[in-house]
Amino acid sequence: MFRVYIKNMVCPRCVDSVCEALKAEDITYYSVKLGEAEVKEIPSGNGLRKLKKNLKKRGFEYLVDKDNELVNIVKSFIIDKIHYSSSSKDKYNISEELAKLARKDYSSISRTFSKIEKNTIEQFVKAQKIERVKELISYNQLNLSEIAYEVGYGSISHLSNQFKDEVGISPSEFKKLKEKPRNFLDTL
Repeated sequence: MFRVYIKNMVCPRCVDSVCEALKAEDITYYSVKLGEAEVKEIPSGNGLRKLKKNLKKRGFEYLVDKDNELVNIVKSFIIDKIHYSSSSKDKYNISEELAKLARKDYSSISRTFSKIEKNTIEQFVKAQKIERVKELISYNQLNLSEIAYEVGYGSISHLSNQFKDEVGISPSEFKKLKEKPRNFLDTL
């Protein structure tokens, strides 16, 4: 069994799309989750070129470089935690969890991430949280206090300050907008 890393997977539909790409190339896989797939064997030669082309056509990138793989692991973990985990409001230590997941010390992970992304992990987390807040505001089902709790902010004022820094307007002003601009998770 081999693990392959795939860039730009950000949602459950991405997982489905990668499964379809693997099936289209007759690649046996055991599991596919954000950013990675466990396959029976890695195709070689023409098979690998076809897979890369099929993934690219769907908006994904087959990763080979170890540093890019590490960045992809970090991004996938953060996106999953913030957007898809039922425990996003639970307290967790991102540096400890990433160190365990990547089997590297956090400072090394952080340096590699910053080198590749020209951004810090903390800034990436903040951007993802703000995007999640924008999503929850758009649904109009939770008040700001509930959204702050759901996304893991300690207070509404902390959420509001970060939101205004990032978006340029307060969450309340954003809520009043007719069109609520949002960003694709893989572009943050």
